[in-house]
Amino acid sequence: MVLLAVSTLVLAACGAGDSDSDILSAGGWPGMHSDGHNSDTSTVTGSRDLSMAWSRPIGSPVATYATIAASGQLFVTTKSNGGCNLFSFQMDNGRKRFCAVLGPGAAASTPIVDGATNIYVGDDGGMNSFNEHGQLRWRTQLVGTPISAQFTGDGNVLSVSQLGEVDVFSRQTGDRIVPPFSLMPPPDYLADPNLPVAPDGQGLNECFAGTAGCPVANTPAIDPATGKFFITVWRTGAATASLVGLTYTRGDNPTITQNWSSDILPGGSASSPSLSHDGKTVYVTDNQGHLLAVDAASGKTKWSYDLGFTPLGSSSVSADGLIIPSGGKDAHLIALRDTGDKAEVAWERMDLVQLGVPAQAAGSTGYTVVRSGAGDNPDLAMLTFDTTSGATVDQDVLPDAKGFTVGTSIGPKGEVVTPTLIGELFVLK
Repeated sequence: MVLLAVSTLVLAACGAGDSDSDILSAGGWPGMHSDGHNSDTSTVTGSRDLSMAWSRPIGSPVATYATIAASGQLFVTTKSNGGCNLFSFQMDNGRKRFCAVLGPGAAASTPIVDGATNIYVGDDGGMNSFNEHGQLRWRTQLVGTPISAQFTGDGNVLSVSQLGEVDVFSRQTGDRIVPPFSLMPPPDYLADPNLPVAPDGQGLNECFAGTAGCPVANTPAIDPATGKFFITVWRTGAATASLVGLTYTRGDNPTITQNWSSDILPGGSASSPSLSHDGKTVYVTDNQGHLLAVDAASGKTKWSYDLGFTPLGSSSVSADGLIIPSGGKDAHLIALRDTGDKAEVAWERMDLVQLGVPAQAAGSTGYTVVRSGAGDNPDLAMLTFDTTSGATVDQDVLPDAKGFTVGTSIGPKGEVVTPTLIGELFVLK
């Protein structure tokens, strides 16, 4: 009877459930944009009285968000300088839990974390999984470098590399669930036998801006319930980048199929697509300053709104439909609502220069980084604002922070975490 009870517990612990709550770290920030929809939101009630808790230099530039497990354990990748480029820290005090050396491409991949605090992160030519102590669980080779991954509704890992290879891996073993699917036209080695094989790190330096040298620059958005997912692609020789809709069909014979491709992103996109709460609309920005709403079923553009600036990150989309685009050069803070055939401004803050990526929490509270002070090299500050009106609630200077921040994440106890592009991590509580 004892052996039977132990076996039952072990099997239950090893099983992968079918719902997000079984897969994701509820209460943390488990993916680059928080969840499968890339919503950049949290169900935690946001604090309106933040203050600096700690900061620490990472030692090299950071290009992506910090992710946070339900336990509060932090994970962040950096550009390799010959040493560690995957780091884990304790939320309470900033103490380093572990660091690991991956290929330099890891800087373009945000770790994602599951409910057991196993993480999944890409580097040059592979997808890797580590446990919470930094021990390698598995590594699977692929073509290119995976940009930040997602979890599928059946508990697997969906990965898209910057060279356009789409894979689905088992969380437990790293085995492929489906054959690799390519978003790019295959090279014609019969026509050109001497055609070189693309290096796994090719074009990664252009991914931050979403330009043509990086075919797939952003994180896919997925609806776990239906398996539909969406990604930006700039195909070889194309005049403009595309938004592509695909479906991962699970079951006994899982498949990946392309549903549509819309050539609607002139100049490319530095924005991962975001899904509306009902999964019917995809929001994405192009590099000419437009926010677009696209029908998820057909790929047809519903409307386009000229923001007046080019976001250097993704939009935060709340469950009640408030859309807050990311900051960028000369960007201000603005919130919009989708009325079906057009976007309407909910509120606008022309007095602020937004230099970060917004995140929305429960309790009508939002966070983003803004310019603080004047001059050629102003300080950065974490702005706490009311999402219903845009009004400032609180503002906290990030000591000695310069340039841009590359993401805003919300922890399980309402902590707010942001790394700067030059490589420093700030935590407010």
